Amino acid sequence: MTTSTAEPAATGRSSWLPMIGLFLAQVMMSFNVAALPVSLGGMVEDFDVAPTVASTTIVVYGLVVAALVMLGAKLGQRIGWLLIFRIVVGVFACSAILMIVSPAVGWAIAGQALAGAAAAIIVPSLVALIAANYHGDQQATAIGSLGSARAVSGVSAFFLGGALGTLVGWRPVFGIVLALAVLILIFSFTLTSVPGDPDITIDVFAAILIGIGIMSLTLGFNNLNNWGAFYADPAAPFDIAGVSPAPMLIVAGVVLVQAFFMWTRRRMAAGKVPLVDLSVLRSSRERSAVYAMFIVVAMEAALNFTVPLYVQIVQGRTPFDTALAMMPFNLTVFITATLVVRVYKRYTPRAIGVFSFVLTTAALIWLAYVVSNNWETLPTIFGLIVFGVGQGALVTLVFNVLVTSAPKKLAGDVGSIRGTTQNLASAVGTAVMGALLVTLLSIGVGQAVVDNPRLPDSLVSQVNLDNVNFVSNDELREVLDATTATPEQIDEAVRVNEDTRLTTLKYGLLLLAALSATAIVPAGRLPNYRPGEIPEDTYGEDR
Repeated sequence: MTTSTAEPAATGRSSWLPMIGLFLAQVMMSFNVAALPVSLGGMVEDFDVAPTVASTTIVVYGLVVAALVMLGAKLGQRIGWLLIFRIVVGVFACSAILMIVSPAVGWAIAGQALAGAAAAIIVPSLVALIAANYHGDQQATAIGSLGSARAVSGVSAFFLGGALGTLVGWRPVFGIVLALAVLILIFSFTLTSVPGDPDITIDVFAAILIGIGIMSLTLGFNNLNNWGAFYADPAAPFDIAGVSPAPMLIVAGVVLVQAFFMWTRRRMAAGKVPLVDLSVLRSSRERSAVYAMFIVVAMEAALNFTVPLYVQIVQGRTPFDTALAMMPFNLTVFITATLVVRVYKRYTPRAIGVFSFVLTTAALIWLAYVVSNNWETLPTIFGLIVFGVGQGALVTLVFNVLVTSAPKKLAGDVGSIRGTTQNLASAVGTAVMGALLVTLLSIGVGQAVVDNPRLPDSLVSQVNLDNVNFVSNDELREVLDATTATPEQIDEAVRVNEDTRLTTLKYGLLLLAALSATAIVPAGRLPNYRPGEIPEDTYGEDR
């Protein structure tokens, strides 16, 4: 691609009008995902189903996207990116209509399955269409806008979803998704056409391998908490010799993904068209970019899980309060992801990457030190802003490195790798953070209760400490009211729970800081050049 990190910027400047449609497409997908958790309460009430049934809409969307994104990239190359982009945006609009009119939860699940299938093609389409319509500095800015779109969508979904859900109902939230789809279709007519190649063959066997593999990994990680990290919990659908299906699915997924890579390498060696061209990961800088992208998305998913957990579950507050708590982080990510491209001419991707990971590591350590049960304190807000600066810079940087390192014809392959990495990292970040926090909480509560002389064994024996989870103080008091605990003992148990929850949160943030620190060294393998220093024909070499 002719971009800011491969060659000098083109002298002509393209109109930003086409980018509005692409930006809105990313907003539409991210808004849909962020609106689902906000709508769960309304769906439970409307459909008269359990929350776990309503949450299937979220699971189905993620699974379908993860399973089909590589196949979607190849379909785009065969049919033509602009044509297929318009088709799948129309499909996304149909999914929104299904959500709005759904008479039963099955319709909503089907709607999100449709949305996931459409998103699996939209994700690589965005990269390919940006590559076709923008060059040089404009392309870097356009790539940055995709990262910022995810942040602004999360904030707007919480605010609009919370407001509409309270005043009108959950269904109008998806009316916004429908309106976005219509606007995107209108703006799509300003995009440069990208013709397809009907001679491209699709490796069906590879699509099945990677689809089932990614689905297994996603299901496994997503259910570490529900089914058990090793030993099967009662909620697990089955077990083998007492072992939870979650780790077994993860192992099966790893095996299938490895088989996919082996099969793809053999196919490329034989001169056949692969499902995804692995040459986009030929050098250490591209592999480092993918690793960095995985860490960035996993950290963001972990933080997006942790803050709502404490604000809504522990403190018993509303989704609107969660949006306010996350506002410093999300706005900073949005602004930084958009503006970081301005420093590309002064600093190399390697320097920006290393500095940003050092920044996120320092911010997480700071948050672990200053965080309290109140997210509105100035030290906490400062830590979230600093973390957002690092995250915003990295979101744009690592994606830009991948896109600008590959020839334009492989833009769809880069998009499919981006989509697969982001979906898997999001599942891993959320699930692993949840499992770690619950494990740490269980250990902390068990130790604190044993060491506390004010909580006698006769009381402890009446509470199931084998199933410790995050609960509000009111919920804990309700549980203890059913025991022989005195008011003083209940107050002491609540105090122990508050202290242990806060300690668990601090340990969780420190573990995230350790994860961030592990990416500093790989970030040192990112490209060490500025615009115009490396000619495009050196693509694929280690530099």
